[in-house]
Amino acid sequence: METKVDIADIVREEKQAYLDRFKATPEQVKALGAIESCRTAKMGSHTVECDHCHHSHTRYNSCRNRHCPKCQGSKQAQWASKLRDQLLPCRYFHIVFTIPHVLNGLTYANQKVMYSILMQSAVEALVKVAANPKFLGASAGCLSILHTWGQNLMFHPHVHMLVPAGGLGSDGWEWIESGNKFFVPVRVLSKVFRGIFVSKLQAACKNRQVKTTLSMENLKQQLYAINWNVYSKKVFGGPGQVLTYLGRYTHRVAISNNRVLSYKEGKVRFRWKDYRLKHNPVKIIEISSLEFIRRFMLHVLPNNFYKIRYAGIFANKTRKQMLEKCRFLLASLRGQELNMDVNICRAEKCPVCLIGKMVLVAVSPKPET
Repeated sequence: METKVDIADIVREEKQAYLDRFKATPEQVKALGAIESCRTAKMGSHTVECDHCHHSHTRYNSCRNRHCPKCQGSKQAQWASKLRDQLLPCRYFHIVFTIPHVLNGLTYANQKVMYSILMQSAVEALVKVAANPKFLGASAGCLSILHTWGQNLMFHPHVHMLVPAGGLGSDGWEWIESGNKFFVPVRVLSKVFRGIFVSKLQAACKNRQVKTTLSMENLKQQLYAINWNVYSKKVFGGPGQVLTYLGRYTHRVAISNNRVLSYKEGKVRFRWKDYRLKHNPVKIIEISSLEFIRRFMLHVLPNNFYKIRYAGIFANKTRKQMLEKCRFLLASLRGQELNMDVNICRAEKCPVCLIGKMVLVAVSPKPET
C-alpha cells in the first residue's frame, strides 16, 4: 500500500534542483521557502491548554503563505466566518468564465495585468447582461475567485463566480428573481465576455501594459473565431450550504496533499479528474518531481494580487446598505422573517476531556538565523 506524501517533503528534497534548473520569480522562491518551513521548528511554536482539564500541547506555527497546502483550512474558516453575515437568503448560481488556451502564454508572461483583465471582464459581462431588460433587467452582484490550474496542474486561468439568483430592479426597491434553471443565457454571456476581454486586451497592448510579440489584429481574429466557454449551474441549499460549497473554491491551492499518492525515485504520482469523461473521470498521472514542482509553481500569484473580489450589490463601498435593502426586499417578497442558517466555526475541543476548549497560553518566536 502506498504511503501518502506531504508536498512539503517533495519541496525539501527537490527545491535546490528546481532552482538550479528553472528561472523562478521572487514570489515563487518565497512560496517554496514557506512550504518547506511550514509547521517546523523554523517557524516557532505555540502552546494550547484546555480551560477545563488543563491538558496542553505545543505545535509548530504555520507559514500562512497563501500557496501552502497546509495553511488554507484555517484561512478558509476565518473568511467564511466573516462572510456569513453577508450572504443573502436566496438561491445562488455558480458561474465559471474561462479564456481560450491560445491566450495561456500571453497570460503567464503578463500575469498581473492579464489576471485583472480576466476578472474585470467577467464581472462587467455579468453585470451588463443581467441589467439588460431582455434577460433579468436588474442590478446583479457576485463574488469572484481566480483559479489558474486544471486538475493535472497545467496552466488553465478561469474565474469562479457565486451569484445570487436575482438582483435589484431599476428603481432600487424591487427584488427581481431569475429563472430556476439559469441566471442569464450563457451563450449571450460568453459573447459579451469575449467582447469586453478583447477590448481591454487591445487597450492594454496599445498602452504597453502587456508585453507581446504577437500581432493584435491577428490575435483578435483568432479570439473572435473561437467560441468562449462560460459554464453555469445552480447551487443547492441555504446560506450555510452555500458557504460550505464556496469554501471549496476560495482558498484552494493547485493541489492538496490528499491527492498526492506517492513520491519515490524522483517520481510523483497523483490523482486528477478528466472532466471530459462522463464515466470513470478519475485518473492517476506520474511525472518527475521537478516537473511536479514546476507545474505547482505556475500557480503562484503576483504579490499584492487579490484573487477574491466583490462586485455589484456586494461591492465593498456600498455593500452594507445594499445588502440591508436586499434582505428587506427578500423578506417582504416571501412574507417571512429572515433565517440565516449559517455554519459558525467553533473553537477546538480538548481531545482528552472532550468538554473544555483549547486556549492559547504561550507562543515561542522563530529561532534566530
